[in-house]
Amino acid sequence: QVRVVESGGGLVQSGGSLRVSCTASGTIFDFNAMGWYRQAPEKQRELVARITSGGSTNYTDSVKGRFTISRDNAKNTVYLQMNSLKPEDTGVYYCAATLKVARRTYDYWGQGTQVTVSS
Repeated sequence: QVRVVESGGGLVQSGGSLRVSCTASGTIFDFNAMGWYRQAPEKQRELVARITSGGSTNYTDSVKGRFTISRDNAKNTVYLQMNSLKPEDTGVYYCAATLKVARRTYDYWGQGTQVTVSS
């Protein structure tokens, strides 16, 4: 059974930095993509950053230049380095791992980790 586990959230002041990590396990296949999403109170979940197994990345506009996503394929682990944090970055950060097997796509989600940026 696939498991996705996040770690590293917390409370930080505006302008500070945090790094969150996520490890996916439970399959012999490589995850095609892993990404971070966030959900602020009373808002929809949104993509923050995503990285493929080949290293291609994409970011939502509001975090470009401040956040960096990276991945260790051997460990099925993805990291999100967040710098110059702003109060609007506050939310629950969820990790998602995408697996494509036999022309089917499977998305697995973690439980989320809280990131709070104080002003």
